[in-house]
Amino acid sequence: DPCRNFHCKRGKVCHVDKQGKPSCVCQDPAACPPTKDYEHVCGTDNKTYDGTCQLFGTKCQLEGTKMGRQLHLDYMGSCKHIPHCTDYEVDQFPLRMRDWLKNILMQYYERDLDNSGFLTEKQRSKVKKIYQNDKRLEAGDHAVELLLHDFEKNYHMYVYPVHWQFYQLDQHPVDRSLTHSELAPLRASLVPMEHCITRFFQECDGDRDKLIALKEWCHCFGIKE
Repeated sequence: DPCRNFHCKRGKVCHVDKQGKPSCVCQDPAACPPTKDYEHVCGTDNKTYDGTCQLFGTKCQLEGTKMGRQLHLDYMGSCKHIPHCTDYEVDQFPLRMRDWLKNILMQYYERDLDNSGFLTEKQRSKVKKIYQNDKRLEAGDHAVELLLHDFEKNYHMYVYPVHWQFYQLDQHPVDRSLTHSELAPLRASLVPMEHCITRFFQECDGDRDKLIALKEWCHCFGIKE
C-alpha cells in the first residue's frame, strides 16, 4: 500500500493515482466517519462541525481563500454563547490557571504511584516536592484571595507547572515559542469552561508577532525572569 507510510497534514488524505503514486488530497467532509454528539467541535466561523475530520476537511477545501485562512478549531463541543471576558476576569485568570496546572501535575504524580508512565523520572522528582508541600489547599474551588496568598507565599511551587505546560505544548517545532496551532489543544478544551482563555493568550503576545515566547508565557503567569 503506497499510502501506508505517506503522511498527510490534517484535513488531507492519501490518494493513489493510476500510476500508483501517492499524493495528499482534501478530505471530503461528507465522507468523514459518523461521530457522537460529544465529539462535535465549534469552528472559528461559529459553526458546529460533526468532528475535527469534517472541520479540517472543510478548511482544506477552502485553501487559498480568506475564509480558509481564518477557519480554525475554536473549542471542543457544539457552538454556544461564550460570555464576554471582563478586565477583572482576565486579571484573575492566571490565579486559577496556575492552580489548575499544579493540580494536573499532582494528579499525574498520584497515578504514577500505582502505574508509572505519565511523568518522566526527572518530572516525578520535581513534582514530588510540590506534592509533599501541597496538602495546605484541598481540592476544589478556592477564593481568589486564597490563591493569590498561596502564590505569594509558595511561589516556587507554581514555577515548574507553568514551565511544564509550555514545554508540553511546544512540539511542532520545539523552538521555545507557541503558535496558534500549538496552543489549540489547550485552548480548545478549556474555552467552554474558561471563557477568558482566548483574551488571555492574545494579551500574552506582548509584541503581537502571533507567537508566545517562553518569556511572554512566564510573564503572563506572574513568573519572574
